[in-house]
Amino acid sequence: MKRMTWLKGALALSVLSAASWALAADHIDAPAAIADPAADITDLYTWTETAGVDKGHVVFVLNVTPLAATDAKFSDKVQYVIHTESASAFGKPGEKSDIIVTFDAAQKASVWVGEKGYVAGDASAAGGLASADGKFKVFAGLRDDPFFFNLTGFKAAVGAVEAKAASLTFDAAGCPAVDAATSMALVKALSTDPTSTPPGAAAKDFFAGKNVLSIVLSVDKSMLNAGGPIMSAWASTNVGG
Repeated sequence: MKRMTWLKGALALSVLSAASWALAADHIDAPAAIADPAADITDLYTWTETAGVDKGHVVFVLNVTPLAATDAKFSDKVQYVIHTESASAFGKPGEKSDIIVTFDAAQKASVWVGEKGYVAGDASAAGGLASADGKFKVFAGLRDDPFFFNLTGFKAAVGAVEAKAASLTFDAAGCPAVDAATSMALVKALSTDPTSTPPGAAAKDFFAGKNVLSIVLSVDKSMLNAGGPIMSAWASTNVGG
């Protein structure tokens, strides 16, 4: 058995018994993850479909390779894994099931949904690659990065905090004392474009027009909810070692 090295994970939460969604984002990582963009997770999104042909399915979107070039490829040395656990209630132990996606050098995908389903082939077409029983399908390819981030506003807020750091006082819990005016200024910096003339224009999305490699899965919830209607999910990328 090969030893698998965990590179990165992200956490999300989905409720299978109701219309719900969740996401987790992480665009800055440790050097080991940054050094291998194809294993660098940017986001994990998940929700349940409530209408259409996929009603009753859970959708997962696992994005990797931040600022992906048009010729970016998934690694044939990485396992892309969405770990799920279904339970009867929050905080209770449940049934675990992993969704594992791998690629060969030609970018053909192999997908396992726990021990209940498997499919292999080209998943890059817009309609994706479906299992024989129709209970799950997968798409894998280049997509626009959906994450919104106001980089200029964030930098302005960081600069303001650093400028005041030496004069801050802290309470017993270690929280800084910030007056209302400073707090509002930070909120404005984070929600607007401080570099505009005049300052305060709508925030600009740093990731607009930038791409990621995306793995999108639509899975019938009956394949995942053996332990109950509450599902937790997190993602990891793993390489042999």
